[in-house]
Amino acid sequence: MNKSGPIIVIEDDVDDQEILVDIFLKLGYKNEIIYFFDGNDALEYLNKTDVQPFLILSDINMPKINGFELRSKIFTNEQLQTKCIPYLFFTTSATKKSVIDAYALSVQGFFTKPTSMQSLENTIRKIVEYWQECIAPSQFD
Repeated sequence: MNKSGPIIVIEDDVDDQEILVDIFLKLGYKNEIIYFFDGNDALEYLNKTDVQPFLILSDINMPKINGFELRSKIFTNEQLQTKCIPYLFFTTSATKKSVIDAYALSVQGFFTKPTSMQSLENTIRKIVEYWQECIAPSQFD
């Protein structure tokens, strides 16, 4: 895990992306924030870049490939597996099935988007600060 690497946000809703842009700016993390509207573009970036991202925040319901399909493609890609990139779902709603399916794919977190700006900011802060403290196998290379 590269704690200074970019945070990848995969979100197809323009309004949600703009809100997240504002929140990340307000929180002032040094990590670059890279936004993708769909999972295919994010997967292409992850496969082609030499940069190791810090973490991935992914919506579930997206066009082309959904968050579960994207997670599965990343989880079964040996090259991407060794990068130890935390993959978290950050979505509008949750069902018991979606949470079970997510953890079956070894996601490292499942969060619903809070409705207030303050709660959303607090959630993003907690996620980033948790992963900044966490130790991953890739840190021992």
